This record gives sequence, structure tokens and C-alpha cells, in this order.
Amino acid sequence: MDDSPRVAIVHYWLVGMRGGEKVLEALCRMFPQADIYTHVAIPGRLSTTLLNHRIIESRVAALPFARRYYKSYLPLMPLALEEFDLSGYDLIISSEAGPAKGIIPPPGVPHLCYCHSPMRYIWDQYHTYHDDMGLLAKLILPKVAHRLRQWDVTSSARADLIVANSKHVAARVKSYWRRKARVVHPPVAVDGFRPVAPSERGGFYLWAGELAPYKRPDLAIEAFQQLDRPLVVIGGPEKCWQKLVKTSGPKTVFLGRVHDTVLKSFMARCRALVFPGEEDFGIVPVEVMASGRPVIAYGKGGALDTVIDRETGLLFHDQSVEGLMDAVIQFERSGLEQYCHEACTSQAKQFSEQRFRSEILDCLADLDPTIVQAMRFESS
Repeated sequence: MDDSPRVAIVHYWLVGMRGGEKVLEALCRMFPQADIYTHVAIPGRLSTTLLNHRIIESRVAALPFARRYYKSYLPLMPLALEEFDLSGYDLIISSEAGPAKGIIPPPGVPHLCYCHSPMRYIWDQYHTYHDDMGLLAKLILPKVAHRLRQWDVTSSARADLIVANSKHVAARVKSYWRRKARVVHPPVAVDGFRPVAPSERGGFYLWAGELAPYKRPDLAIEAFQQLDRPLVVIGGPEKCWQKLVKTSGPKTVFLGRVHDTVLKSFMARCRALVFPGEEDFGIVPVEVMASGRPVIAYGKGGALDTVIDRETGLLFHDQSVEGLMDAVIQFERSGLEQYCHEACTSQAKQFSEQRFRSEILDCLADLDPTIVQAMRFESS
């Protein structure tokens, strides 16, 4: 008879495989029998690891065009979460970056919230997101954001333990939710990245990721236009880079979304990754360091947890075109790209999935030792 604990994992939405979903995959490998609860799922965009689990959607999924315009239903998500019946489970893990932690756990059932970020579009990034929205969203968000903030704070009390993915996020949890959070950095598949010989490297810099406003691809594009240096931009959606290409220089190349093999090749061959946004954690810098290449990063947010200044990259503190230009010039004068290979790969190994799993187990042991004692892991 299988006496493994019954586990429910609650994830905000499943519409692609980004950083939050990579963490979810690691949790699914820890708990191979877990059920996944979410607002909306698009199976064709999910990995086999996730599809091997039972996925239960909230009532949001049944609303018109929900799989395309799911964020428009944000005001309805708190109620939809509270309608999930989680009776019969021994452990609940919520994966929070959108509404996920606000489920109502049964009495006595431990609830661990792994927080990628408090909802940035209602807190510190509210004005950035608001300015980039369409007309309808601009009219609606101000009317619901206040109530969502109240619910967000109130529902944080439903988690017995909050785990943040970086020191930066832990500070925001304390600021907005008034809760103390432990820090467990997300897992990065560092073994899947390989450095190349110096002779195989190119003369270009790399910007990679989702072309969201807070990631500041605009800074990189304008800075490299003025520096007249080669920049490769990888990421989507296409409508975003079509707008950005108008301000780019002749040496900036937009590749859109590419296959993982292509992305890894560019990571291993670039002079450095340019990372000008303030991220909650930022998996891409770790992947680039695992490829033996340095990172030029804005010195706030998750980059402070991953990039070692003057050893695995360079941190700059003026988040402007001029500030980034100065950082690139300093980087080239330092000669760091010639000797940082070993430091980069060594630093990247600190973020392995094995480390993540061990630290999550420590958290669960502190929360409820009987859960860990009863767990039976299956190989991935």
C-alpha cells in the first residue's frame, strides 16, 4: 500500500514554460503523484513532466477566451481559488507569482508558499504595467487593484511557511505582506549548459528573455545603438520586438523566440549577457554563467544573489542608457571576459536542482517532520 503523502500543488496559470514552470517541474519530480491546481492550462505549451500529472483548472478556464486573455480575469481569480476543494491532501504547496496562495487549506494541513514574486502588477511594478496596457485594461485595473492588494495581504496569512526565491523577493514579502520568508533559490538545469573554446566565441553581446517592460530591453537596444556594438536579442512576443526594432542600430539582430539548442549556443558564444532589468531572481544569468560567460547586470534585485561583481560579471547601478554604456566600456577595459570562465561555471553550480530539493526538504521538515518521513521519491 502506498503511504506517500497526498500533495496538491497550486500554480497561478500554465500557459508556457518560463521560470516559474521550471520550478513547478522540480516540485513535480519531488512529488510524482501530486495533483496540480491552476486557473488556466494550455496543454500544448507544457512539458511532459507537467502533463504526467493530473491538472485541475479553476472556473476561470471556462470563461470566454480565457486561454488567451486569462490576465483580464485577474479580479475573479481570488474567488476561483477559494472554490478549490483541497480536502484529502496531506500537504499543499502554492507556487505564487499570480494568484495561487489564496486557496483555503483544510485544518491541520500544512501549506508552504513558494513565492516567485508578490504580484508585481499590483505592487511595485504597478505603474510600469499600467502605462504599457491597452485602453480597456487601463480603465479596469485602477478600479480593482486596491481590493486585490487587500486580498493579497489577507491571503498571505493562509500559508504556514513562505519561501522566497531571492533575498530581493523576501524583502518585498516583508514589505507588502508583513511576513518573514526563508530564501531558497530556484533550480537551474546547470548541467545542460556547456562552455565552448575561446576560438568558438563571437564578438556579440546577448540580451535574452521575455520582452516585458520591466526587463528593460529598451535600455540595451538604445545603449548598443549608441555604442555601435553587435547585440543579439532573443525573446518574444514578436509584437514587442517589432516595436523595439525601430530604435535599434544596424548591428542589433532580433531573433525572436528560438529553440533551446540555438539559445544555448548564443549563451556560450557571447562576450557577455546584458541584463539591465530589476528581476525577482533571473534564471538566464545563471544559465549564461553555466555556459562560462559573464553577465553585465543592473545591481538590484535577484542579480545580487547570482552575479559576483568583478568575478562573474559586472554590476552597474545607474539604470539608464548612459549607465549601461559606461558599464559595457568598463567591462571591456577590465578584461574580465578573458579570465572569468571558471568563476562563472563554479558560481552557476550553486543553483542546481539537487540543492533546491535539499533546501525545500529542510523547509518541509521544519513545517511538518512527518511529511518528510513519509515521502517516497521516484527518480525523474
